[in-house]
Amino acid sequence: METSEKTVITIEATVNAPVEKVWEYWNAPAHITQWSYASEDWHTPYAENDLRTGGAFKSTMAAKDGSMSFDFGGIYDEVQQHHSIKYTLGDARKVEILFEPNGNSTKITESFEAESTNPVEMQQGGWQAILNNFKKYAESKI
Repeated sequence: METSEKTVITIEATVNAPVEKVWEYWNAPAHITQWSYASEDWHTPYAENDLRTGGAFKSTMAAKDGSMSFDFGGIYDEVQQHHSIKYTLGDARKVEILFEPNGNSTKITESFEAESTNPVEMQQGGWQAILNNFKKYAESKI
């Protein structure tokens, strides 16, 4: 019997904001469009989010010059408010995000199954860049 081990990539950041605000900025579509991109030449012009177990989410990531865009989305497997989110992406990869409050700061740990097209280092760098943008955005709102 053949089995294939999935590579799981983990990234993290500590955001200097209380977990209630971090949760809001992470999940509200009006906020998602402000931080969900890996570099300044990209943006997220559209986001929708039905944040509940079984709910769906989708955002469109696009190059600002109009040369490329793609949808990023999936279905929530489990949502525990202010604590964790688990979802399955459209390509069946699993993602888990943990929110750990510590007074007026929140540690976010995000683990995701790597895809097989791009190098692991590239995927880790891209997802970390998006998480870093989130940190910058959330801290600018406090």
